[in-house]
Amino acid sequence: MHRCLRASLHTFVRHPLHRKLVPTPPPTNKASKAASTAPQPELMLEYANDAYGGVVIDTRSLPSDVQHFKAALKDSLQAWQQDGKRGIWLKVPLLLATHVPPAVELGFRPHHAEPEYFMLVNWVASGASTIPPNASHQVGIGACVINEHRQILMVQERNGPLKGKGVWKIPTGLVDAGEDLHTAAEREVQEETGIRTAFDSVLAVRQAHGFGAGKSDLFFMVGLIPEPGQSEVKPCERELEACKWMPLEEYADQPFQRGVALYDKIRERCVAYAEGRYRGWRAEKLDGSWRPDRVRQDLLLFGDLDQAKL
Repeated sequence: MHRCLRASLHTFVRHPLHRKLVPTPPPTNKASKAASTAPQPELMLEYANDAYGGVVIDTRSLPSDVQHFKAALKDSLQAWQQDGKRGIWLKVPLLLATHVPPAVELGFRPHHAEPEYFMLVNWVASGASTIPPNASHQVGIGACVINEHRQILMVQERNGPLKGKGVWKIPTGLVDAGEDLHTAAEREVQEETGIRTAFDSVLAVRQAHGFGAGKSDLFFMVGLIPEPGQSEVKPCERELEACKWMPLEEYADQPFQRGVALYDKIRERCVAYAEGRYRGWRAEKLDGSWRPDRVRQDLLLFGDLDQAKL
C-alpha cells in the first residue's frame, strides 16, 4: 500500500476543536449566539497523522448515515486545511459504498480499490499533489525447470491467446500480493503441473508496458530444480491442455517466437543455465529493519562476486 498508509495507524487523534459526531444544539441565548459566530467545525471524524503531513481517516469512526458522514467530512476537511494538512486518505468499506459519491463531491478522487474497500484521496494543500499514483506494475514469473535428464518442463495452455494453437511454453503466472517471487514460482509450477520444485536463481528480468488495466509488467524468468523423484506430471485441468518433460534440444529448436530478439535472448539464457554455463541471480531473505519500530524481512536478488577481480 502507498507509503502514507504505512504510517502508524494505531493512534488516532482528535482535532483540538473536535466534537462528538452529533449536531451542536441550537444556542439558547444571545451570548451563546455571539460565541458561536467564530468558524468552528460542527463535526469531526477521528484520524491519524501520517509521516508526510497528511491524514488517514479512521475507517471505524465513519458514520453509517450518509448525510451525517458528509457533514462530518466537510467540517473535518475545513479543520485539516486550517491545520496545514496535505493528503487526506479515506478508506471506504464496500458496505458503505454509498459514502463514495458525497466524498467525491467534497474533492476526493479514487486512488485504488480492492474487493473489500475503495481508497480515496484528497490533496488539500496548495500546489501540485505529491501523492504517488496507484501501483504501476504487475509482477509475473516464468519457470525454467530442468531435471537430471536434461529435460525442461513445458505446458500447453487451456485459455488465453495460445489456446488451441498447440504451442508448448514454460509455466508462467502472476505473483500474489504479499508473496515473494521465488515462492510464487514454486507455487505456480506445482499448481499447474504437480511438480514440486526448489528455487535456484533469476535468469532474466523483462519490463513491458500496456498490460491489464493499463499497468506495466515485470516478468522474472527463474530457474527451478525439481525435488528428487518428481517425474510424473499432472496437468491442472482448469488451466492446461497438457504438460510434459521436453528434451532440451527440442526446446531450443522450437519455432514458436524464434527470431524475436527478446525471446531468443531468454531462450539462450535458459539453455545456458541448463548446461551449467550461466548462473543468474540468487534470492535471499535478509533483515531490512533499519527502523527499530519496523521489523521486516526483504527479498534481495543478487549475483555472486568475482573474487579474482576484487
